[in-house]
Amino acid sequence: MTSSLCQTDAQASVPGVNALSAPLVARLIDDAARFRVALSRTNDGTTIVDAGVAAPGSIDAGVLIARICMGGLGHVSTRMSSDAAPLWPVMIDVRTSTPVIACLGSQYAGWSLAATKEETGGKKFFSLGSGPARALAGKEALFDELGYHERHDRGVLVMEVDRLPPQIVIDKVLRDCGLAPEHLTLIVTPTHSVAGTVQVVARVVEVALHKAHVIGVELHDIVEASGCAPLPPPAPNGIQAMGRTNDAILYGGRVHLTVTHDILAQRLAAELPSSNARDYGRPFADIFTAFNFDFYQIDAALFAPAEVWISSLESGATYHGGHVNSELLHAQWRSANPAEPPHEPGEVQA
Repeated sequence: MTSSLCQTDAQASVPGVNALSAPLVARLIDDAARFRVALSRTNDGTTIVDAGVAAPGSIDAGVLIARICMGGLGHVSTRMSSDAAPLWPVMIDVRTSTPVIACLGSQYAGWSLAATKEETGGKKFFSLGSGPARALAGKEALFDELGYHERHDRGVLVMEVDRLPPQIVIDKVLRDCGLAPEHLTLIVTPTHSVAGTVQVVARVVEVALHKAHVIGVELHDIVEASGCAPLPPPAPNGIQAMGRTNDAILYGGRVHLTVTHDILAQRLAAELPSSNARDYGRPFADIFTAFNFDFYQIDAALFAPAEVWISSLESGATYHGGHVNSELLHAQWRSANPAEPPHEPGEVQA
């Protein structure tokens, strides 16, 4: 088994994300029963991991899938908040010392995979693909911008969709990645599933890196990244799940980045937070519905963490921007309890 990658001189050489994630994929498959995921194989031998379509999945599965999404270059965990007045009981923590490759070169859900109803023989299919196999296919212009391309004889792709992929989509992934069928693993995580919710919220750092990319920052100047966001309660359908996972980051996500110099640190502290967006202040599901379920009509500045802390290697100074909106989260997620006094605005602090 061999792996190689090509990068610009400006970026530090790192092991390939498909090679690094392979032991994590093996663990998910070998311990499928414990993670409450289901395994199947196509006639050609491609492994499909159901982590929330028919199988129940689990928080532990979501954590491991989030690590797979980051190409083995990130640490993901959950914790119970110990604050007297917590933002939310359970938080997801993420950190990486290779933020550009882990987040944008692997974790970012940037590969659109679609098939018409004529092609599927049933209903049309659409999914966003994330994870290490994106770097094998290199279908996104982002990879040329990053100067990151990988060759490896095995690959794994995570698909955010509520049904298993049809064969025509699997064939496209195999063709674009240059893989033998038996060397591809596809992990399916609907957003409303337990594992899907975890792996989406675990993108809190990736959202910050993507926003930095959108505003034109030199990404190689971001050298360390950590973040946390609340794990929302279960949602009964896909729209509500999409709303809750986005709200967790946009209104509850906190990120700390270490960058090379002060000017960049100050700029990111000012420009990164989601509160800069025109559409800030409403639950994401309401915003999405108001724009006729079209992501592209939503102000792109909204897709960012709520609060950021940016430290500069140049001076040692740290700059802060944004704030957590605990009132909005509690209004959306917390049911009225007649045994408790009404929740007052400002009562819960981040």
